[in-house]
Amino acid sequence: MANKFISSVLGAKSFIAVSALLLASCAAKRENVLKYVDPNIGTAHSRWFFYTPAAVPYGMAKLAPSTNGHYGNPSGWEAVGYDTRHNSIEGFVHFHEWQVGGVSVMPATGALKTIPGELDKAGNGYRSHFDRKNEIAQPGYYKVLLDDYKVTAELTATKHVGFHRYTFPKSDQSRIILDIGNKQGESDEVTDAAVRMIDDTHFEGFVTTYPKYVHTYDADGHVSMYFWGEVSRKPDDVNTFTTGSIQLHNNTAKGKGAGLTLEYKTQDNEAIELKVGLSYTSTQNAKANYEAEVQGLTFEKAKLQAQETWQQELGKIYVQSTDEKKKIKFYTGLYHALLGRGVANDVNGAFPKHGGAIGQLPKDKSGKFSYNFYNTDAIWGAFWNLTQLWALSYPEHYNDYVHTELEIYKDRGWFGDGIANSNFVSGVGTNFVGLAIAGAYQSGIRDYDTVLAYKAIKENELNWQNRKVGSGKMDVKVFVDKGYVPYTEEDKTDSTSSHFAASHTLEYSFSTFAAAQMAKAMGKEQDYQSLIKYSNGWKLLYDSQQKLMRPKLANSSFIDKFDPYQPWRGFQEGNAIQYTFYVPQNPDALISAIGKDAFNNRLDSIFTLAQKNSFGGGKEIDAFAGIKSIYNHGNQPNLHISWLFNFSGKPWLTQKWTRAICDEFYGTESIHGYGYGQDEDQGQLGSWYVISSLGLFDVKGFTDLRPIIEIGSPAFDMADIQLGNGKNLTIETKNNSAKNVYIQSAEFNGKALSNCWLYRDELMQGGKLSFVMGDKPNTGWGSKTPPPSAQ
Repeated sequence: MANKFISSVLGAKSFIAVSALLLASCAAKRENVLKYVDPNIGTAHSRWFFYTPAAVPYGMAKLAPSTNGHYGNPSGWEAVGYDTRHNSIEGFVHFHEWQVGGVSVMPATGALKTIPGELDKAGNGYRSHFDRKNEIAQPGYYKVLLDDYKVTAELTATKHVGFHRYTFPKSDQSRIILDIGNKQGESDEVTDAAVRMIDDTHFEGFVTTYPKYVHTYDADGHVSMYFWGEVSRKPDDVNTFTTGSIQLHNNTAKGKGAGLTLEYKTQDNEAIELKVGLSYTSTQNAKANYEAEVQGLTFEKAKLQAQETWQQELGKIYVQSTDEKKKIKFYTGLYHALLGRGVANDVNGAFPKHGGAIGQLPKDKSGKFSYNFYNTDAIWGAFWNLTQLWALSYPEHYNDYVHTELEIYKDRGWFGDGIANSNFVSGVGTNFVGLAIAGAYQSGIRDYDTVLAYKAIKENELNWQNRKVGSGKMDVKVFVDKGYVPYTEEDKTDSTSSHFAASHTLEYSFSTFAAAQMAKAMGKEQDYQSLIKYSNGWKLLYDSQQKLMRPKLANSSFIDKFDPYQPWRGFQEGNAIQYTFYVPQNPDALISAIGKDAFNNRLDSIFTLAQKNSFGGGKEIDAFAGIKSIYNHGNQPNLHISWLFNFSGKPWLTQKWTRAICDEFYGTESIHGYGYGQDEDQGQLGSWYVISSLGLFDVKGFTDLRPIIEIGSPAFDMADIQLGNGKNLTIETKNNSAKNVYIQSAEFNGKALSNCWLYRDELMQGGKLSFVMGDKPNTGWGSKTPPPSAQ
């Protein structure tokens, strides 16, 4: 399952300072964890960002093969890019972010072709068949044999530069195609493009696109991508093309469909390399990024550097188990969590602003840029996993995320749940950015203007004047006025109602709780009192007869013809059965409303039934396969539910079901990876596995005044965690096995731990958390004192 990792990485002489520390760390642990990362897991129906092996953590340059990228993304969110069910490659693309894609390169031989061709029509374009037995995908490196051309393609990257090495057969008609002016992945239509040879071996260009979600949510925006590169050998000839035409012996192409071909006569096994600097601001900055990062780097050195970086970052959490599949799931999940977002700023601090303007990151007292600006998918649901992972061991990424959103706020006046070059691109119509920032604040991550952050959070929760569609929460006015959002049958959200009224009410109740806790932490008691009352908005939708959340009309009556299994009617990407448990800010109140025994019986039976369907949509390959089911781990609204038994007096059921989800929803195959073709939004499902398999979670996403950590069922014999504050935490289990999932007893730093939770600030002091496991529940452990609910 896991890809073989080249052993020379460990023994190679370091050429960068950090690698000495890396190798020392590896030697101490006696294992290189990269061998457990398999980027091909879950590549059926995977999203555009998902399969980008030739990249570094949070890099701009994310190189990957594309099997169907030129087909585009008609609705803005569908799976596109690389699919394990396809058997041909149409190019290797540099940019892979949410709503961002472009700059494709393809080697070829034979007759000149300038279109990629169709998947089901052999020979009608420059795409090539390939066999996965001739494919290697590792963190930081990709290699494949293109069967139609007998060309071996290899890719690696630094943060802003893509490296290509193409090894050709003997041919008088070898070429490298730079396909610039066509849509790629989620980028949608190209509005302008250009590419030209500057001299014999250097080229530059750009492509500007109008992604579907930019068009819908930030209509006057656009996404531009720039590049500046070098080819290792002067081409014998250069041709250019645009849509429908080819210009022979030419070196400049402009407009839609723009591209060029570098023509060669090659000897057998002759390698030609490209290094391509990238930027979102200008070709000059693409060149600056190139010059800053490629000095002294051959392809092999760049590959080694990329993989050393991955080893350093992945190695911050080291797990041991005799079950190799668990380690593959763990490190592949962690890999996706560290891959899922990408820097948008250049080495000189320039970053793209809305409308084509260029922003500039400030320098700190030491003259360095203290944070990065990101492109990012929505944070919707990721506060249950990704932000907790960031806060645990990667606070620099959490800090970057907060700063990014504050830059957006300063520029646009609102947070943006999803960001593509400072454009609002959130498709869910809500906005959890404030909650995520509140979680950072309560976790002690405060290296930003906290006064400004609180101001922005409060406005995100309560303000509606001049609110931009792309910032979401367009129904916040009526929520503030009535305490809930009224339902409308129309497919819309405005200041009076929403088609997703019930889920919005539940979400806003949670996020106002987070804002209230931050207000209290900052001594703003009046604001706290104002905000906290909205956290009980869920009570207005609770149908005490059916014991379910039920959408309400503006006249306060429940909707009729109510089907609890029906998705999309009042509930976004889910249904009433799933969303009834969406009260993470106050689980005790929900449990009391339903009744403790009824709550436990219902939730336990839900998981018993859901297990028969792999805790999601079964084996149907579709992102929304599970939204009609009673539990859907393949989508965000459900991801805290298995942890609620800790609040209801039966923590052994949290232990049972979180372990079962880890074992059965997650797989190690190309089709069964994250469910079956489910919605792994930029690393959030992978993060859930990482956190939950460590036996740690917080249903509130660290938004409490004093956050806690719930305890689940640690899946590994040992986990050694480098905490973000520089301390170390070891989680150790005894008698752990596939059957021994229940905690019998626990200790923290030598003292008995009788609760199924502890305060996060205690855990972050580090030390040793020890568990004795068994195959039957110890109903006395952790059941007497539930975690704090309302604060």
